[in-house]
Amino acid sequence: MRRDTLRLLALLLPAGIFFAAFFLLPMVRLFLIGGSGKLGWSAYATIVTNANYFSSLVATLAVAAATTAATLVISGIAGVFLQRHRFPGNATLVAMLTFPLAFPGVVIGFMVIMLAGRQGLIGDITQMLGADKLVFAYSMAGLFTGYVYFSIPRIILTVMAATEKLDPKLEEAARSLGASPLRVVLDVIIPGLKPAFLSSGAICFATAVGAFGTAFTLATRINVLPMTIYTEFTLSANIAMAAALSFVLGAVTWAVLALARTAAGTSVAAAG
Repeated sequence: MRRDTLRLLALLLPAGIFFAAFFLLPMVRLFLIGGSGKLGWSAYATIVTNANYFSSLVATLAVAAATTAATLVISGIAGVFLQRHRFPGNATLVAMLTFPLAFPGVVIGFMVIMLAGRQGLIGDITQMLGADKLVFAYSMAGLFTGYVYFSIPRIILTVMAATEKLDPKLEEAARSLGASPLRVVLDVIIPGLKPAFLSSGAICFATAVGAFGTAFTLATRINVLPMTIYTEFTLSANIAMAAALSFVLGAVTWAVLALARTAAGTSVAAAG
């Protein structure tokens, strides 16, 4: 027994060293820097009491939550359909839907500008139809569009993998008992995919909370926490406040991921 314990410790040691070096120590250092400024440890309370910081935090969480909800709906429907229906061009369509994984945030920001910017396609179409030129790339709506675009691949692949493990006999049994297609979706498919939705949704939320490149490209009228941190660090040279904001952002993201992991469990329900 003692030898097995030593072997287990030997196997866990590299992971422990990696965790301490690249996560624990940097987070501790960030936390200490956050309390080293003029405001001291009250800098962490300032995030809530300062109107600008608080509105930035709320806007960040709101756009991340909206992005997660929209992406789960779009990717959930598309993922189940593409996994259950094979047709010519299926693989090509899946590849196109997952292609945004190759794009950095700045590129996605420029794509949103080309779509809904001052010279964008949507504005040209609305003008052709006789309406005012529609421009929303430089607002939270533009940021939301970009976030949904690069979040779809992260969820759709997870949904497709989870759908493949669903037992089709459960759906057949529900139909044989008189369940409508809607009831099959609500009572069989969605509960079966719940762990996949929770885990991929948490990753989507965390990615949207911390995304910087897209927000930086579209930052004319956008006030989200990554941009606030950038401003505090580069323009105001307020390193302590930037560190405090970064720590809070990291803590919120970690909490969401931990809760989702706990709720999702370790297996996919209704798997065959």
